[in-house]
This record gives sequence, structure tokens and C-alpha cells, in this order.
Amino acid sequence: MSDTPYDEHFVSWFRAVTPYINTFRGKTFVVAFGGKAVASEFLKTLAYDVNLLASLGIRLVLVHGARPQIEEELREKNLESVYHRGYRVTDAQALDCVLDAVGSVYLEIEAILSQGLPNTPMANSRIRVIGGNFIIGQPIGVLDGIDMQYAGKVRKVDADGINAQLGLGNIVLLNCEGPSPTGEIFNLQMEEVAEAVAVAVKADKLVFLTDSRGVTDKGGELLDAMTADEADKMLGGSDWLSSDIRRYLPCGCRATRAGVGRVHLIGYAQDGALLRELFTHDGVGTVITRESLENIREAKPDDIAALIALIEPMEQEGILVHRPRELLEREIDYFSIMLHDDIIVGCAALYPHSDEDAELACLAVSHEHREWGYGEQLMKRIERRAKRLGIKRLCVLTTRTEHWFVERGYRLGTVDDLPAKKRDMYNCQRRSKVLFKTL
Repeated sequence: MSDTPYDEHFVSWFRAVTPYINTFRGKTFVVAFGGKAVASEFLKTLAYDVNLLASLGIRLVLVHGARPQIEEELREKNLESVYHRGYRVTDAQALDCVLDAVGSVYLEIEAILSQGLPNTPMANSRIRVIGGNFIIGQPIGVLDGIDMQYAGKVRKVDADGINAQLGLGNIVLLNCEGPSPTGEIFNLQMEEVAEAVAVAVKADKLVFLTDSRGVTDKGGELLDAMTADEADKMLGGSDWLSSDIRRYLPCGCRATRAGVGRVHLIGYAQDGALLRELFTHDGVGTVITRESLENIREAKPDDIAALIALIEPMEQEGILVHRPRELLEREIDYFSIMLHDDIIVGCAALYPHSDEDAELACLAVSHEHREWGYGEQLMKRIERRAKRLGIKRLCVLTTRTEHWFVERGYRLGTVDDLPAKKRDMYNCQRRSKVLFKTL
């Protein structure tokens, strides 16, 4: 059978996710979702995606809530639902409803993760789902004169017990109940359990499935990345954010500051959102980090393979001059690289030609990130490096991006204007345009 465009797309996509698969294997992810996600039509496909993550060697802790299910139990018993500061005021009758609802939801999730029907993504799966008393709770006590009774908060997480189960290849499934050393059970906030667990097990990622596609600005535009400080500022006046986002975002900010690598907020109503967020450059939700996702640094020998993968397609198009691996190994100290979420997406090099003249070369940004301003950031990085070395003038040779450089302060010159060392190396067949900038 001949190849089709679909075949080609599948192959290129599968190759593109390989770096993520290699990176994520053996990492610990905490995935948290409330009762609304459990009640949605996407619970089954979420189970498929969790199964896939487990099959790829990712260590998974699932934390579920049951707020709407608890509300339903209270309504059936004609009991009032009372909240204070976002916590449910939980008396003995309300606690019975909590235990019934949480237990039912837990069993539902456990059952759907245990399926293995033929012709489904879970065929031949061997998932072991483990629960247990990994969370110790304690009472909140009295808030503003209101006795919260059986409403509680996390006192301790048995991180060693959880890690032992993860080490055996099991998925750990936790709910929002916390027994205490006195034998009482307290009603905990799901998002606070997820935060505490992620911090305790030193998770690489904490993922919240929410009733929104992520954090949005006041105009409804999705914010694909934020630092914890930026998120905190937004929470000061954020009436437009969904109820889930308002509850989960503070927990996510605290988690990143406590050492969790990334916190993701994605919509549970988007089929496949979990996979698309984790295995694509752009994702589909919002990622919260302690510091900015974008990072520019000087290149190291370990970066050579990724650099070759970045520039090779542009060399084949004739945009860049071919640089063999041996040359890159000798010249790696000349390069600066741009990383997005720890993946190299851009590079540029500074080649000194004399005490006062140098060349900005090999400025390249991956196709998927060319609208993000990374090229200009790399250009400025090289200019700053040149100034520190006492360079007075930068030259650039380009066959495709003359106007881009002119718009950023470079002026056209001639081959005769090049430093003698570079002039002797000029390739007349490429007929590259020569541009200069005085620093």
C-alpha cells in the first residue's frame, strides 16, 4: 500500500513526541480532578489516557474529589450545604454524606481503570490501582467563630508509602478523606490533598483537570504560561475565572514554590487534553512555573545532538550553511540556545573575527515557535555577549531574512566591508546579503 498524507502525519507526530516519552519515563505526575470531571462523559477517555501514561513508565498518583456527588447526597437527605471560606462546614450528618459519595466515586474510578475490553485502548492493560491511608487529616477547628467540625486539612502525607507503590508500577488513587490518629475521619479539599501529595513525593508535574480550558485573561484569551508571581497577582481581582480555577490556582502556585516542577491547569471537557498538554510544545491549557518557561543560556557539548536536529532542516533548505558535527563540537562555546519547557527551540552563535568585529551567525528558531519572539531574544543575547567582549560592530550574512534584520537596526553593506578573516571565507555561490550593526 502506498503512503498517504495521514501516514506521513502519523509518523512525523510519533517521532515528535519521542523526546517527551524519553523525558517523562520514570517521572512522577500527580493528576487531580473533581467530581464534575468524574460525572462528565470524558471519564472513560481520561481512563484511556491515564492507562497510556502508565504504559509509558510514568509514575502516577490520581487524586479525586466528589463535591457535586456530596451535594446530591445532602439534597436527598434534605440537608443544607454550608460553606465558610470555601470549606464545607461538615457536621456528623454531612460527614455521612461525604463518606457515601466519596466511596461511590472512588469505586467508580477504580472500576473504569480496571477495564480491559478488546478493541479499546485498555486492551491487554495490567493496571494495578492502589489506595490506602496515605493521607493523615486534622480538623480545621474554629474559623471566624464558626466550628468547622469534621472539615479538615492535610496533616501529613506518607510519601514513603506512596513512592513504594509507585516503584512497584502501581497507580495510587487517593480521595479527599483524611483519617486522624484519633480514629476520626475528616473531609479534605481535593486540591489541597493534591498539592500536599505533589510536594511530599517531589512530583515533576501536578495536573489539575478543571471546568475551564485553563487560566484566561479578562477578555477570555487563554494564558498558556504564567509564573507563580503572575498568577498570584491575577488572583487579587479575578471575578471572570471559573470556580475550579479560583480554587486550584493558589494550590498550584504554592506547589511550584515548594519544588514541584510544573503545574498544569487544563479542561476536562477537551477530549485528549491531558495528552495534548503533555506531549505537544504548545499544549492546550495553562502551565504554572516558579520561573519563566523561556530560558536562554550558553550551549554545552550535551546540546549538540539537539542543535543538529534544530538546524538540519534549515540547512537542507539552504537557509543555513551546513555545519558538520565535528565543527559544532569545536565551536559549541560560540552558541547560545533558547529553551522552552526544557526543549531547545532556537539558537544563535557569536563568532569573533577581530578585537572589534564579530559575526552573528546561525540564528535559527524551530518552525513551531517563530511567532513567539524567540529570534529577537536570541539576537539581543548575542549582542549583549558581543558588548561584554568589547566588540564594536556585528555583521550578519543572510539569504532570506534581510528585511527582518534591517527592521532591527542592521544596515546593508558589501562584502568589501567585512573583516578580512570573514571576507576570505565568503561563499560567492550563496550570494548572501551582508548587514552590519554598530553596538
